[in-house]
Amino acid sequence: MPARTDQPIERRTLAVIVDNEPGVLARVVGLFSARGYNIESLTVAETDHTSHRSRITIVTSGQAVILDQIKAQLERIVSVHTVVDVTRDPAGVEREMALIKVKSEGQERIEALRVSEIFRAKVIDTTLKSLIFELTGSSQKIDAFIELVRPLGLVEVSRTGILSIQRGAERT
Repeated sequence: MPARTDQPIERRTLAVIVDNEPGVLARVVGLFSARGYNIESLTVAETDHTSHRSRITIVTSGQAVILDQIKAQLERIVSVHTVVDVTRDPAGVEREMALIKVKSEGQERIEALRVSEIFRAKVIDTTLKSLIFELTGSSQKIDAFIELVRPLGLVEVSRTGILSIQRGAERT
């Protein structure tokens, strides 16, 4: 189905449970690449050693019709067991983690520590001239923290990308 210009762009998080075998990630990413879809965030890890299954969490954006098409195409890949649209699932939970290094001395250091308290960021490393914070939460929370510490001496940011899971006793 072709994209319609009157539809808004949406952002979606898809949790894809796959067999942990060579080439699966390449097939999943190839689906996006071949059709010109963008991946905003991608995280992959084995989640079940016994059954050799991995979870691929993909954040992408586009019109609803295109995003539904992406989900349907992912479900057709042989090594894919399930695809859950976490964004549309009321039981879905999304979080991201970031490590943020700030070069700071004097007043800037004190202010960076104040900002970290407000955001509940944890100081995981400190030297006389720098601090490294660990922050977990929504992407918007991490973006806001980064913008506040930028003028205080932001040096480097490392982000995990979005991770997702569903509430409740059932397994994805």
